Amino acid sequence: MRSVRISITAGQIVSVNAMQKLFLFDFDGVLVDSLNVYERRVKLCLEKIGKPVVKTRADFLELFEDNFYEAIVKKGIDLAQFMDASKSIPTQDDYDQMGVFTPLLPVLSELQKNNILAVISSNVSRVIHVVLSRHGFDGCFREVLGADFGYSKRDKIVRAMNGFHVEKEKTYYIGDTTGDIREARMAGVRTIAVTWGWHSRERLDTVSPDYLIETPEELLSI
Repeated sequence: MRSVRISITAGQIVSVNAMQKLFLFDFDGVLVDSLNVYERRVKLCLEKIGKPVVKTRADFLELFEDNFYEAIVKKGIDLAQFMDASKSIPTQDDYDQMGVFTPLLPVLSELQKNNILAVISSNVSRVIHVVLSRHGFDGCFREVLGADFGYSKRDKIVRAMNGFHVEKEKTYYIGDTTGDIREARMAGVRTIAVTWGWHSRERLDTVSPDYLIETPEELLSI
């Protein structure tokens, strides 16, 4: 099989088999159960800047119908102020409250044997690395692209494809919100919606993902 060498970040050279597929995983709701943590942090940030526009869980989940950061801007939130407020909130307790979806671990271990796995998320990379490392997931992924790499998941998906030299047809984005599916579709990749995350199966069905799965094991058949 033909192999190519690519640079995804400065100084990092990895070897990629031309026949491999690229599986890009969302973090919150797909790899970890962080709904309570993320909702609390968003509400705290909004309160700190005097814009408590999220009152209920329904309000919170609505922010993920499309790109999260674009959604809060549409609600009149200054994004720079929001991000500054986020940096001022301690994260240590958050790590302890995020539980990983353990049935995914053997699936990821199997997938990585012949494919490339990476994380693309609206969360910050530092948090993602810590949580994955704590639960033994960190060795599964070649790259983590969080909010510090940009706010658009679409752009990060394209960056990952270009960095790993994988075509759209061999790239899959695994997400748990309608916003995930919409952004992945804009990037031109195949979409996999999971029902164990933040948005319900019925809600996910409205955006017609390429695959709608209920168990991690179903990823192996894809």
